[in-house]
Amino acid sequence: MKIAIIQMPVVCDKQANIGYARQKIYEAAQMNADMAVLPEMFCCPYSGGYFLDFSEADGGPAQAALSDTAKKTGMIIVGGSVPESNGGKLYNTSYVYDAAGVQIAKHRKAHLFDVDVAGGVRFFESDYFNAGDAVTVFDTFFGTLGLCVCFDFRFPEMARIMALKGAAAIIVPAAFNMTTGPAHWETMFRQRAVDNQIFTIGASPARDADAAYVSYGNSIVADPWGEVIARCGGGACTLITDLDFGLIDKIRDQLPLISARRTDMYEVRAL
Repeated sequence: MKIAIIQMPVVCDKQANIGYARQKIYEAAQMNADMAVLPEMFCCPYSGGYFLDFSEADGGPAQAALSDTAKKTGMIIVGGSVPESNGGKLYNTSYVYDAAGVQIAKHRKAHLFDVDVAGGVRFFESDYFNAGDAVTVFDTFFGTLGLCVCFDFRFPEMARIMALKGAAAIIVPAAFNMTTGPAHWETMFRQRAVDNQIFTIGASPARDADAAYVSYGNSIVADPWGEVIARCGGGACTLITDLDFGLIDKIRDQLPLISARRTDMYEVRAL
């Protein structure tokens, strides 16, 4: 499968962001990409002052545009994430569309980014969003894929469940910042790939040093051996990468981490 990760600038104009994303997806289609992946909050600045104003319900303008683009290009589109409004609540939600433009998956960010790092970033997503409650995998012509959003990926249990459900890759729209990104971004994508012997894919917004929240960028793909096979820098970038899912079985045959698990031992018991 050939994927295109679109590391895009996000501005304070929702329609401009949607238009930019569509243009880059069309360009990726010309390069024969099978799937396009957008970053977390691709149509909304990652700042509390914008989430409500940029929010939309199911079938809203950002989703309709991605559905239409998927149908016109014949590509699968992982629509980063948008602020989803539902029943008076907001969710940080990723939508996935198949090559016919049909929504085939939806993931609400389950682990909200509530952090206060000494000398670094302070942000509380729970001031704005409600948490989802599902582990998300979806089926495609190429195989089963997992989906989570940013902070979700810090929790190895979620990644392992996706792998056990058959995911050949985990796709992570994410907006790590200039504190957490340099410290943990590459390490995390490589380690989740090694632990589960699958591909891991991180899609970030481009860095804007003048934004209220400065994204690290560095969209990334790691293979089942934990090697980084593609990576952006900080700026706008479209990363085209081929994923050979046959590599998963080859590596698992050589290093049987999944089949050799001792599930009879993995339980927290009272002493």
